[in-house]
Amino acid sequence: MVRRKLFSDLGSRLGRALYLLGRPARGDRGRGGTLIQPYRGFASQREIFLMGRVFRQQRASPIIRKGRLGRDLVDIARRISRRGAPGITLTARFGNSYQHVTTDRDGYFHIDMCFAKPPRRERLWHRLQIEAPANDSGPHRSMGIFFLPPRQARYVVISDIDDTVIFTGVANKVKMVWRLFFQGVRERVAFPGVAAFYRALHRGVAGDEFNPMLYVSRSPWGLYEILEEFFELHDIPEGPILFLREWGLSWRRPLPRRAKEYKLTLIRRMLAIYDELPFILIGDSGQRDPEIYAQIVREHPGRIAAIYIRDVSKASRRRSIEALSAEIAATGTPLLLATDTRAMAQHAAEHGFISRKAVFDVAGEKRDEEALERSPIVPSGLVRQAP
Repeated sequence: MVRRKLFSDLGSRLGRALYLLGRPARGDRGRGGTLIQPYRGFASQREIFLMGRVFRQQRASPIIRKGRLGRDLVDIARRISRRGAPGITLTARFGNSYQHVTTDRDGYFHIDMCFAKPPRRERLWHRLQIEAPANDSGPHRSMGIFFLPPRQARYVVISDIDDTVIFTGVANKVKMVWRLFFQGVRERVAFPGVAAFYRALHRGVAGDEFNPMLYVSRSPWGLYEILEEFFELHDIPEGPILFLREWGLSWRRPLPRRAKEYKLTLIRRMLAIYDELPFILIGDSGQRDPEIYAQIVREHPGRIAAIYIRDVSKASRRRSIEALSAEIAATGTPLLLATDTRAMAQHAAEHGFISRKAVFDVAGEKRDEEALERSPIVPSGLVRQAP
């Protein structure tokens, strides 16, 4: 009986994993041709920013697609073999506003459109119609969605993902699928307390602020659906996830494109769109997040309310971040360095970003008693967790 239940559970998880991996290719309903895949966008009362990609993919044979397992395997194969479609002109429409955009050499497109009439703020998520030329094969229309913060929103959160929300190694397609579906949600995939902390930031002190949550990662766009599933399973607030990057791998260019300029460009764009709101930046010490965020502080004095850095590095790296924090603190922007999510939540509560009750919610979500220790505040505006 136990063995039968075990096999049944494994079969269910395998089926869910196969369905997720094949889902991106399923939008053409097996017809093949052109497929428009928009990613979540964000907007202010003036303009919208949304990214997406256009693919060319093979038709799915009705004979091979019989049964769910067959359909999923065929769709996974179609996803692997499909390619970005360059030079496709699309038309984006929202109400009386429209914009023509053309896909780049990898099939990606960027919609950066001003509104003729601002969207209604009673709704957080809005739909945007995207059309391809009618003489092209495959689906000619798709619907993108974008987030519009309500009037009561008080700040914008930009968060890295790798080593900030999830552990290193999870941003790998095979490992992510294995941990999500075969180790279970309760495994240490997300850092303890992260989901509760991000829910608190999204809701704010009043509980109804619905502050924008924008996520940036150095992982490829191929992980989009898997990370969507990850956020949903861990009850992390949805946002425009995910502003990833096209690695651009080829025989002539075997290494991924540099991520620093990519992240800087995206953050600058977010600051321009939400020019009336302060920002909270969250990252980790493993890469260049502290240096990137420090550059943003220099470029936009007074716009950054706080910086939270998850400490995943050795002592030498910590010392360099401490030196950098003195410069940042002189501008009035505090930088918190901690391994403990609760330390971040406590600091956020002290500065009026979240409610004090939320600190207990973060602590309750943690699995480790050691993670509940308080983090002492050290000079130069840097908050450090005790070793």
